[in-house]
Amino acid sequence: MSAIPNPALLLVTDAWAPQVNGVVRTLETTVRLLRARGWSVDIISPDRFLNLPCPTYPDIRLALAGSRRVGALLAAGHGAAVHIATEGPLGWAARRHCLGTGRPFTTSFHTRFPDYVAARFGVPRRWSWAALRRFHAPARAILTATPTLAAELAGHGLAQTRPWSRGVDLSLFRPGLPLPAGWESLPRPILLSVGRVAVEKNLPAFLALDVPGTKVVVGEGPALPALKARFPDALFTGALEGEALARAYSGADLFVFPSRTDTFGLVLVEAMASGLAVAAYPVPGPLDVVADSGAGVLDEDLGRAVTAALRIPRAAALARAADFSWDRAVDQFAAAIDEAAPQRAAASLPQKLSVIPA
Repeated sequence: MSAIPNPALLLVTDAWAPQVNGVVRTLETTVRLLRARGWSVDIISPDRFLNLPCPTYPDIRLALAGSRRVGALLAAGHGAAVHIATEGPLGWAARRHCLGTGRPFTTSFHTRFPDYVAARFGVPRRWSWAALRRFHAPARAILTATPTLAAELAGHGLAQTRPWSRGVDLSLFRPGLPLPAGWESLPRPILLSVGRVAVEKNLPAFLALDVPGTKVVVGEGPALPALKARFPDALFTGALEGEALARAYSGADLFVFPSRTDTFGLVLVEAMASGLAVAAYPVPGPLDVVADSGAGVLDEDLGRAVTAALRIPRAAALARAADFSWDRAVDQFAAAIDEAAPQRAAASLPQKLSVIPA
């Protein structure tokens, strides 16, 4: 069988720059490392179409494109593997085209939409799960970040999961960086939370804690104005990226993760790489990322978790962060793409992949 023409991968995603979140960072890093390995990746994202802001989430752009326009882009990459990363307008359009043409595809499960929609709009979770089952059921493989999430999807009738973990850039996220401007005078300990400032992140559970020190929230989102007004003693920095974000992690004393809805929590790994122990609820995400590593405390009483986690040495967090490698994560991604598309010749892969089990 002859080698497949470039691009080797067509990535369809409704989440892409200029959005700032864990999904975008994961996809951007994966694409960068695949290209470094010799892959040619074509990205079908909202910036290629007329797009509109998502209601209540204006920084998220929704593409105005149907299966015909998306299908034309997919057809131009004939022979390439198709991975649909998100369940947004582009994802559904790509899915319809692939089903209509008999083209195999893989998907990934990044976001717990049933929990998000229930928290924000009161929509019953069973309705959202029905839509997600319909979306993912035809996929050759569904890439999931943790065993806990894979088990949950299997319980909803989606058993064709494959592991796709996450990594951390240890050259960027590290301890000992200069403090962010103005942090020298903040009362210690500095308790940090990073992520989208939205109802599903459960930030009031963190901000209302009666614990000493300073609470700092890094991120943007629709709940930001209300939380600033409700918790005037907390420091809200807005979104930070790159070295500025790394300095925020490094300058804090503890990472607090109040979310109950994340599938992984990339920020957990970034925090541990910066030497921060974690205080969180014992829910999917922290249960897999922190687990029983000794790098954090998981407790239904978040205040108790904070108090106990402040006693954890930074070395324990750094040791756990070392377990998360982007190269390993990209190995898993590439192996799943190859396994799910058996018609691809071995010679068509840009390089021999080292498959590392989850």
